[in-house]
Amino acid sequence: MLATLRDRLLEPRDAASLAVFRFLFGTILCLSSIRFLWNGWVERFYVRPTFFFQYWGFEWVRVLPEPWMTVLYVAMAVLAAFVAVGFLYRISIVALFLIFTYVELIDVTNYLNHYYLVSLLAFLMCFLPLGRAYSVDARIWPSRAGSTVPAWMLYLMRFQIGVVYFYAGIAKLQPDWLLHAQPLGIWLAARTETPLIGPLLTLPAVPHIMSWAGFLNDTLVVPFLLWRKTRPYAFATVFVFHFCTHLLFVIGVFPFLMVSGATLFFDADWPRMLLHRIRGLAPAPNRAEASVGFGEPAKPQQEEGRWSTGVAILIAAYCVVQVVMPLRAYLYPGDVLWHEQGMRYSWRVMVREKNGSIGYRVRWRDADREVRVSPSQYLTSHQEREMSGQPDLILQLARRIAADFEERGYEDVEVRVDALVSLNGRRAAPMIDPDANLAQETDTLAVMRWIAPSPYGAPLPAYPQHDDSSSRAATTRRAAR
Repeated sequence: MLATLRDRLLEPRDAASLAVFRFLFGTILCLSSIRFLWNGWVERFYVRPTFFFQYWGFEWVRVLPEPWMTVLYVAMAVLAAFVAVGFLYRISIVALFLIFTYVELIDVTNYLNHYYLVSLLAFLMCFLPLGRAYSVDARIWPSRAGSTVPAWMLYLMRFQIGVVYFYAGIAKLQPDWLLHAQPLGIWLAARTETPLIGPLLTLPAVPHIMSWAGFLNDTLVVPFLLWRKTRPYAFATVFVFHFCTHLLFVIGVFPFLMVSGATLFFDADWPRMLLHRIRGLAPAPNRAEASVGFGEPAKPQQEEGRWSTGVAILIAAYCVVQVVMPLRAYLYPGDVLWHEQGMRYSWRVMVREKNGSIGYRVRWRDADREVRVSPSQYLTSHQEREMSGQPDLILQLARRIAADFEERGYEDVEVRVDALVSLNGRRAAPMIDPDANLAQETDTLAVMRWIAPSPYGAPLPAYPQHDDSSSRAATTRRAAR
């Protein structure tokens, strides 16, 4: 049985679909990097801030001074273009992965689910020979060209996309999303001026219909993409769903990335067969033996076979991590959307909207009163907005405030916080124990006892009450988190 499975994983598959995904992936990142530069976001996210929120375990990551952050984004645009066309592919994808992951590790408030997905996909692509077909490398070095890849490479990429959809669907299997249509109702209320479809968003049933459509799309799309008979309809659904998501919420490259990822579920030779149909030619007699288009035969698979044992161990370990990582949130009591322990890297996409008001109170030895400190003294408006609903970030800033007071000569500094937060349209409630001294707390994997219990009761009705256009930028970005 194991031998049969091994042979199945090492079967040759046409490299065309992976080559097309490589092109789409590189193009998306290239345009995204150019857009980042064009909009001046390097200055907004990396130059203007004076304080950066650090990831647990990556506290050593530091931002580079200008102009080096701009240089990195220019380099990402160039490297992504190289990946797209398959020029110096292996060097380009490794460098792209390292630079992209580095810039995303600088500040937690910049975290988005699709940025995490980009890092994972780029990491996997570092180990896959996606430059062997339909690439500049194949033209320059014909000896490296090949028409096939082992089947496990295609399965691994499908697995990564499938994990995202699976856990995104599981995350929506809860009352706020399915019964109360929140937070979608809040976000749609801010989009009623959208051309053509804006008036429809005022209908009370629309948030509920869209919530159920999102749940069904995430939970069913992978099985339907895998089944050849339903694949065209599933892909059409994916395209329409993510087009609407892009139109309504403007959440960056995520819709384009997921539509591109859906193409991996087609037959491995679909690009080649499509070209044959477009050109009016007869299909290749043997899909697995189709040439790379440059007159080079397929490379033998013995090299991958020799490394199959080591590769299998690494693949299994990676897959286990990807399956287990999102489950860690269930180890913590309470609502993960409230306490956020285990929230990141769990693919809970578009399931929570938080708005908070945060104020710090500082006291020290021999002080006869508390001093109030506003987060705006340390943070940009973007950072403050993102921090206000995330307890671990509230803790990080509290410790920074305590350190600043200690550097000024104050002793036994205590920092407490008043944090009133609204979750998915509920009335604002204290998220942090106001009596907890956060200067003595640390961010660990243990349960954070200083986080207050989540509020009870149903959220507000989903249908729009008013058009709060000022909240659009905040809600659309939170939709991608």
